[in-house]
Amino acid sequence: MLKRLPHSPGSLMRSGMPDPFRHIPALVVGICLLAPAFFLFHTGCTVEPVESDFLLPVDFANVPDDMVLTNFHTDKIEIRIKGDPRKIEHLSGENILYSADLYTDLEFDPAGDSDSIEPGHYLLPVDRTRIPLDPSITVLDISPSYLSVRLEKKITRTFKVTVPYTGKPAKGHLALAPACDPPTVELTGAQTLIEKIDTLQTKPVDITGASEGFKKEVPLDLENPLLFSSGQAMFIVTVPIQSQTGKRTLADLPIRLTNSPKKVSIKPETITVEIKGPVDALSSKAITDEIYAFMDLKGLTPGVHARHAYINIPVDLVMTNADPQVFTVKIE
Repeated sequence: MLKRLPHSPGSLMRSGMPDPFRHIPALVVGICLLAPAFFLFHTGCTVEPVESDFLLPVDFANVPDDMVLTNFHTDKIEIRIKGDPRKIEHLSGENILYSADLYTDLEFDPAGDSDSIEPGHYLLPVDRTRIPLDPSITVLDISPSYLSVRLEKKITRTFKVTVPYTGKPAKGHLALAPACDPPTVELTGAQTLIEKIDTLQTKPVDITGASEGFKKEVPLDLENPLLFSSGQAMFIVTVPIQSQTGKRTLADLPIRLTNSPKKVSIKPETITVEIKGPVDALSSKAITDEIYAFMDLKGLTPGVHARHAYINIPVDLVMTNADPQVFTVKIE
């Protein structure tokens, strides 16, 4: 015969059956403990904003075609910002610029407008709305609050280009005046700067140890190339190198006799010669050792004869004088 089990909790416990409600208090306590953490997780993600300083380069746009923006201008602004530290940290890797549009900005400047901008000095207010930041980031301060701008009239002039040398060529050699191709250049820049230029030079060409001519490509030597625009970027420079010439006197060279009889005398017995040629050849012992005087006595009969001496000279050298020119030869 089946019995209906009592349904009261006390009856179940007394009967030894599992109590389905015996863990309810612990569950309720667990939920109560987790609830604050859950609440903090969703409401505690917001962090305290932080402040930071940044330097922004200024990008000047729409400079009038007939004007030059000189070095005397504000090239950076410093801003102090406040916001989410994660967003501010992200800004560190960004290339952020402040854009200054001269036409637009000068419309509001009493010194000029976009239709007729004159050379001079201008102060342009910094517009916070042009700083490309996340809307949630607040700009607290900007320094300076005005951009200093100096505009000058732009002109173009043609200059002759000269080429300076550095160093010295090889011994006994001489560097002649270089040739530059093209020989002139057009230079565009601020009028006050262009008018101060007397001559234009290329970068120096090094001729140290050069013993022959050569060509080299070199740029202009401009103190500040950002202030100028050149019609020619590079120049072909031709450097002529030639040997220096000089003179040298070789005194008392003995006269060598060929086809000589046994009994012969010659007066005088030596000759002095003057030679001309490249300096390095004149100073070379190996070359000067090749210089000698000789006389061929073949066919001469006994008696007294007047004869000339011959001088052996390397092809690089030229004899310009000899003394004496006539010798007395006596054959017995």
